[in-house]
Amino acid sequence: MTLDKIKNVRILRALALMAALLVCQPSLAYETADNSPTGIAMATDLLVARPVLLVTTAVGSVIWLVALPFSALGGNVKESGQQLVVGPAKATFMRCLGCEMSGYQYNP
Repeated sequence: MTLDKIKNVRILRALALMAALLVCQPSLAYETADNSPTGIAMATDLLVARPVLLVTTAVGSVIWLVALPFSALGGNVKESGQQLVVGPAKATFMRCLGCEMSGYQYNP
């Protein structure tokens, strides 16, 4: 084979691979209707995420308290409290085990 044919074959292989990946992409993005967490997600959430979020809540509370005079002067005490304390606390305590979204979820 000549050098030009080898280059053409390589280009065709690359194009075929890209086309195959583009065709497969919608099936990779498919999400099932059942959003209930798995056991592994629940265990990981309990053993890893919740302790990290608890520490984040505590550190955010300390930072909020230290920054309180400055945020009071700036007039954004409520916003800083929401971001530094309430947001992490909601993610820690008001989220079902293994869920990704914060907030209370009641499933009768």
